[in-house]
Amino acid sequence: MGFKNLRFNIILRVILLIGTIMLLAYIVYVAPNGVNTFFVVVVLLVQVVLLIRALDKTNKEIAGFLSSIKYDDFSHTYPTKGNSPSMDRLYGEFNSVIKKFREIRADKEANYHYFRTIVQHVGIGLITFNKLGDVQIINSSAKRLLGIDSISNIFELSKISPKLVESLVKLKTGGSDLIEFTQEGTRTQLSIYVIELVLRGEEFKLVSVQNIQSELEEKEMDAWQNLIRVLTHEIMNSVTPLSSLAATVEENLVDNIEDDVPIERDEIEDIYLAVQTIKRRSEGLIRFVSDFRNLTKIPQPKIAQEEVSKVLDHILLLLKHELDGKNVKLTIDISPKDLTFNIDKELLDQVLINLLQNAIHALDENEGDKHIILRAFKNEYDRTTLTIRDNGSGIDEEALSKIFIPFFTTKKQGSGIGLSLSKQIMRKHGGAITVKSVINEGTEFTLRF
Repeated sequence: MGFKNLRFNIILRVILLIGTIMLLAYIVYVAPNGVNTFFVVVVLLVQVVLLIRALDKTNKEIAGFLSSIKYDDFSHTYPTKGNSPSMDRLYGEFNSVIKKFREIRADKEANYHYFRTIVQHVGIGLITFNKLGDVQIINSSAKRLLGIDSISNIFELSKISPKLVESLVKLKTGGSDLIEFTQEGTRTQLSIYVIELVLRGEEFKLVSVQNIQSELEEKEMDAWQNLIRVLTHEIMNSVTPLSSLAATVEENLVDNIEDDVPIERDEIEDIYLAVQTIKRRSEGLIRFVSDFRNLTKIPQPKIAQEEVSKVLDHILLLLKHELDGKNVKLTIDISPKDLTFNIDKELLDQVLINLLQNAIHALDENEGDKHIILRAFKNEYDRTTLTIRDNGSGIDEEALSKIFIPFFTTKKQGSGIGLSLSKQIMRKHGGAITVKSVINEGTEFTLRF
């Protein structure tokens, strides 16, 4: 209604202006009169000025309102009484819009402070910086982990660790790195993870920083304890009978020496058998130590692109006799057929042979169908993946948690190094090996490259 009134006033002024112009024309051309002409001209000028002022006032108010929105200034209010009905209505609408913008800004500021508080108090260190290294956000956890009060540019961290700055600059979305540095005599191991974002056309990085030193030390201690437990078990199993046999032989020899009695043939045969047993157990202990040493001497992989089908065909050829001899059916499924991966073929052969032989042995107790399925495909992260699944008896949960520990084995004649070796080889390929198993249904190993 207010805008209708404004339009009515303008139309009325235009009509009056046109009427005045017509009256001036009549006086000039039909009834010339100097006084009347002057008077009509003055009236005409006043009407033009008033029309311009009316239009300018509205335009200025609209321009001021739009300027407030442009510069995010909502402190101004407009009077809604004492003007014409049209202007009162217009000012009322301006005030409503400004009030709405105030509420929106208040909500935004509340959310901003809320999230900023969360960021500052979250346990993980967070840093954001642009392409020039200028830091926008660095929370309290990040400052504490890095031992700093504040920084304005990421390159200021060079005094703490040049490698840290190099990683932050070079890492792309999804990139991670482990950074180790010593600060005030304390060794710190940081895990950093980077994602790249674009906000209002500006590129910047969001970095999460975590101190994993205590977790690494805890895992390292657990690994040592598990390894020592297995080593102690294996060594004691070998040394105890050796010590017992040696004591028995020593006792027999001492008796004969002290009594100055010749050793009879039966006693010599017993001593010979004891020495043979000591020899065999000693050789077994030497092999055990040799296997342990081999775990620490895995060569660096010589990576080359290989066709998955050719690698698996080669493994199938090596194991064909064993598969046929135990009536095990092996199914190979590769999708797509020309799938490739970057590997050291000789090292991966060891992994695949070990896993397939384990699967074959797991099927020994099966009386009916013995089946191994070997699949190769690209997973959802575009990583080449191999799975080896058997329908054997499965592995119980307790053994499953220890299956990659060196020298742990569920087989009577197993050395316990095959899976540990396989895990190290996969790590050197930048990949991973995992296992899942269900009792009486089977076991599946997964290799991700």
